Amino acid sequence: MKIHKEGFRMIPLMSVLIAGLYVLLYWLILSFIVQVILALAGVLFFVLVVRFFRDPKVITPEKDGVVYAPAEGKVVVIEKTYEGEYHKEDRIQVSIFMSPFNVHVNRSPVKGVVDFFKYHPGKFLVAWHPKSSTNNERTSVGFKTENGVKILMRQIAGAVARRIAFYPKVGDEVNQGTSVGFIRFGSRVDLFLPLDADIKVKIGDLTRGGETEVAALN
Repeated sequence: MKIHKEGFRMIPLMSVLIAGLYVLLYWLILSFIVQVILALAGVLFFVLVVRFFRDPKVITPEKDGVVYAPAEGKVVVIEKTYEGEYHKEDRIQVSIFMSPFNVHVNRSPVKGVVDFFKYHPGKFLVAWHPKSSTNNERTSVGFKTENGVKILMRQIAGAVARRIAFYPKVGDEVNQGTSVGFIRFGSRVDLFLPLDADIKVKIGDLTRGGETEVAALN
């Protein structure tokens, strides 16, 4: 299990902050039992931070016409909606909520070309809020498959997320399951699929990025 590059700066920073806070509390609190509890809590919190930035190896089978989950999490929305930014038409929206305990690496749902990208500053509503898809800080990424099918992926910041990263540029080619981005500390990813797509998941299903088949394109 390797550490994602987004953790290279955050993990050392959190280490210094945790150690500094512990030393301060150590001198302020004289109870040995409390000092031990604080030390254990600090170690546990550090482990959770390191775990958050884990980047597991994923082998995605290349399948034409298959849309893979772009993230690990829970399916919270499957509905018909109007997507007015990239497609400008009705689409099937599939949303995956990522808790702080999920892997936060985002992966390309299809093989193709990055056809569109736009960053939107915004609010930090909880990721499951109905308006988070349009009001929160987010990026919109359009993928165009080799067959000309267009899919939009939207990375949405949550209540505690303060960094959204997307690495490829418009015009770059990506393979299914390729690591393309990262969202820090709880968030959501929306997919906007053609109306005739065969949806393979249902509300409440748990997904694994680059492994779970979300839909089949017709």
